[in-house]
Amino acid sequence: MNLLRAAATVSGLTLLSRITGLAREMLTAALFGASAMTDAFFVAFRLPNMLRRLFAEGAFSQAFVPMLAQHRHREGGQDEDRARARRFIDAIASALFWALLGVTLLGVIGAPALVWLMASGLSDEPEALSAAVLMTRLMFPYLLLISLAALAAGILNTWQRYAVPAFTPVLLNLSIIAAAWWLAPQMEPPVLALAVGVMAGGIAQLLLQGWALGRLGLLPRIGLSPLRAFARPEARDLLTRMAPAVLAVSVAQVSLVINTHIASRLEAGSVSWISFGDRLMEFPTALLGVALGTVLLPALARAGERGDSDTYRGILDWGLRLTVALALPCMVGLALMAEPLTAMLYHYGRFDHQDVAMTARAVQAYSVGLLGLIAVKVLAPGFYARHDIRTPVRIAIAVLIATQLMNIVFVPWFDHAGLALSISVAAWVNAGLLLAGLLRNGAWRPSPGWWGWGIKVLLASLAMAALLAALTPRVDWIAMGESPLVRAGLALGLVAAAGALYFAVLALMGVRPRDFRRK
Repeated sequence: MNLLRAAATVSGLTLLSRITGLAREMLTAALFGASAMTDAFFVAFRLPNMLRRLFAEGAFSQAFVPMLAQHRHREGGQDEDRARARRFIDAIASALFWALLGVTLLGVIGAPALVWLMASGLSDEPEALSAAVLMTRLMFPYLLLISLAALAAGILNTWQRYAVPAFTPVLLNLSIIAAAWWLAPQMEPPVLALAVGVMAGGIAQLLLQGWALGRLGLLPRIGLSPLRAFARPEARDLLTRMAPAVLAVSVAQVSLVINTHIASRLEAGSVSWISFGDRLMEFPTALLGVALGTVLLPALARAGERGDSDTYRGILDWGLRLTVALALPCMVGLALMAEPLTAMLYHYGRFDHQDVAMTARAVQAYSVGLLGLIAVKVLAPGFYARHDIRTPVRIAIAVLIATQLMNIVFVPWFDHAGLALSISVAAWVNAGLLLAGLLRNGAWRPSPGWWGWGIKVLLASLAMAALLAALTPRVDWIAMGESPLVRAGLALGLVAAAGALYFAVLALMGVRPRDFRRK
């Protein structure tokens, strides 16, 4: 399979997901603004999302995908391979279902304590605190739905069916948009409509993934006995391999809890400003990092199972080159276009000029670490595919400590933007340590021409930065709120011009699209 084509497929569908996600955030900002009630929703939604990183995209997927590739490619005929993989899938699906059901019930019961732990600052707003607890209870079952959908995505990606898993987040965004538009006027408080939309989206995602698995004949069969499910050797093996990754993901989530807790004690709206800024930052992170990580982990796992070290190093090298070539200009563009993009997307309804300024500050702080954040998505699979999860765990612990030490310094200076800046600098630390580990164990060696490649990308990025720095300050983006279509046209025109200049400079220096291809 052509890895660039596969990554482009995932990236294109992820682009659709992020566009609908931005539409969702725009509607949320316009209807509810950056208020204590909006903070309550983001806190409540963050709780199941945090655990999703543990049971879905995080520790589970990091251990599950390489193990599934291993079961699929052992010696034997094609029918035997499929039957062996099917038994493994059934065993893991049963254990995951019963574990998630138990965690979901505990989350619903313990919602008040969880909300207080996450954002005790909401105690100053009793109505918002009560709404956060209620929405946590409404949305906690989303953890069960989305984690089972992630199991399906891992299976589909292993079978090189990337399109459906990349598309399913669109369903969540459309569900929340529909609920906010139609249900918010009927509910009290109106923000509860967003929680209803989250649950509807989770159901839709699971149904679509299940349909895709059914077409492959791989729809899991859930066992009826929890004890028997956890007694299966496949489940025990997965839990053993997951243990280090669970610690790694837990470390990251502890950092998120601390940051949210700090934000809840800052000015009202701080949680929302960070969340809206994070959504803008996630746009390039998902398009590049998630797409590359999705494609690279199964490809690296297959190369690792074959013992093909040269292919393994070549895949990692290709991923890193593509990351530098695309993430560096995105980092520059996001920093210089923070205010225009924030105003274009959010400056409507109850989202006023103060909210634009505060969100733009968070976006600029996040942009500092964009290249590091995306590089981690490429570097980490280099360890997971070799069944080495302990090294990323040790690095994650060091990064957690570094993040919180930086919070002590940055938050008093930059308020909520200090939290984003700490995450950005920590992303560079994380990427640097992962890269050093891959170099040390020989999993990656830079191919010839890296210095020349990097200089070309840097020069093209500087040309783009000069264009944006000259033109962006000439426009009063807040005043242009009276002509939102003209403002959107100007902002998008600047983005297009900057992108065209970047690739034109690269082309003048001899970089061609074929340089990015890899089988």
